[in-house]
Amino acid sequence: MRKIINDPQSFVDETLEGILLAHPDELRAVTADRRALARTDAPAPGRVGIVTGGGSGHLPFFLGYVGRGLCSAVAVGNVFSSPSSAQIHAASVAVHSDSGLLYLYGNYGGDVLNFDIAAERCRAEGIEVRTVLGADDIQSAPSERAESRRGVAGLVLVYKVAGAMADRGASLAEVERVTRKAADSTRTMGVGLSPTVLPAAGEETFTLDEGEMEIGVGIHGERGSHRGPLETADAITDRFLVEIGTELDLSEGRRVAVLVNGLGSTPLEELYVIYRRVHHALTDAGVTIGYRLIGEYVTSLEMAGASLSIMQLDDELEELLHDPAGSPFFRQGAAPVGDVRTAETALDDDAAAVDVTVAGSASEARDLLLTVLPRMQRHREELRALDAALGDGDLGVTVAVGSAAVADALQQLPDDLDARSVLRASGDAFAAANPSTFAALIGSGLLAAAEQAPVGEHLDRAGLIDVVRTVAARIGAQGGAVRGDKTVIDVLLPIAEALDAGADAAGASRAALAAVTESTGWQSRRGRAGWQQERSVGHADPGSVAVMRFVEEIVRAQDGTGGPEA
Repeated sequence: MRKIINDPQSFVDETLEGILLAHPDELRAVTADRRALARTDAPAPGRVGIVTGGGSGHLPFFLGYVGRGLCSAVAVGNVFSSPSSAQIHAASVAVHSDSGLLYLYGNYGGDVLNFDIAAERCRAEGIEVRTVLGADDIQSAPSERAESRRGVAGLVLVYKVAGAMADRGASLAEVERVTRKAADSTRTMGVGLSPTVLPAAGEETFTLDEGEMEIGVGIHGERGSHRGPLETADAITDRFLVEIGTELDLSEGRRVAVLVNGLGSTPLEELYVIYRRVHHALTDAGVTIGYRLIGEYVTSLEMAGASLSIMQLDDELEELLHDPAGSPFFRQGAAPVGDVRTAETALDDDAAAVDVTVAGSASEARDLLLTVLPRMQRHREELRALDAALGDGDLGVTVAVGSAAVADALQQLPDDLDARSVLRASGDAFAAANPSTFAALIGSGLLAAAEQAPVGEHLDRAGLIDVVRTVAARIGAQGGAVRGDKTVIDVLLPIAEALDAGADAAGASRAALAAVTESTGWQSRRGRAGWQQERSVGHADPGSVAVMRFVEEIVRAQDGTGGPEA
């Protein structure tokens, strides 16, 4: 790994500190951890607030589109991981006025879960929230499952439309309408030529042989739809146009917006070679390009590759795209910047921002958890490798950091608290530590179990079974998964059934192993792994393996085996 960084664990925070120091007139932190930022002129009476968010590692994506004529606020997660619901809620409150909020972000499981939780909190406080998802990546799912597609570079064009409409003073209903129209009119297709390296993991997210390319690769390194020898720029661009043309009308007389995007390590010259082919092909077909962007708008750290996004235009969308806009990363027209603040003033303001750190509590199960949780660090590399085969490779970090956060929360709490308090503390800490999809699902499941646990009581066998089943049920409800979809549900339910049949921890561990072994031969049907379709067969579900390892560590702790903490 060759990166100009300090401690990988502080990479995101140091990046945000640098951005705030460099652009105090345009951006301000609204939380003490600086993971929620807002434009300096928000909120404004009569203006809809637009809140976005997502993982770091994609600059200028998400964070870069907070500014005049764009979004109002952003919640920032760790590299390739969702921000927490608390960070999203803080960003929302900071820019809410009297006109409501629009949540606009990419269609990724962890983001959806955490934004939904934040929306529920806002609505409970009387703030109206509506949501539009970017789902423009046509290679991530077939057209009949378009609602499950990833949101990638096409979302930049949607930001532009939504922000312009909001800055014109339109109502929330009107902002939502035009934003949804823009999202529905946008398609993207990309190619990867080399992988990215996560700073905290130090490993490539995928591998390509010399001279190979991968069509349809995701911005987190998710596998694409075709891998083969590297083709010419014209051949690759023609692939893009043919596929996008199956879903958008690119016939004579149509007008479109075009975005040619570099993924982080592709020279600008190569992007213009791609645009040249797009321009000639579309104009030869009688299509007019009414708006164009060429450059790095959505990156994936140092990944080499490019994507093409096309938005079908009508008069309304085209006019909005041409409205002025300005952020530290995007300039168009005469968009004003904010009031001048010095970098020192900005950091002073940050120190007074809302604190969204997690507090929690503990019980009888506390001692066992404090023994088991640190041992989950041992499985970090295994889980990273498993997740890299089916997703973005961050599960090892999620489990390791989340386990450490839960242990830290429990350490700081009294010894005699009830199971309800332990579950709540664990759910909060795990979900907030590294808010990926897995963290959000497990955290939400634990919080649901906490709500059902009797006040003042510790867990007996029946209570433990209820916890496992409640976690599985909440994950299914929020993630849309059922038994057989090859998700963590397929290991949680066999564990509950084994316990219900009288098994001890060792018996539950054997049930988990059997479930993981069986499901490895299935095709994944949910989440990022589901995008791999038949290529997921033969790969163990990473989340299921994480649960299996956790139960194994419980057995070792009860037996007094397993050695010192890793």
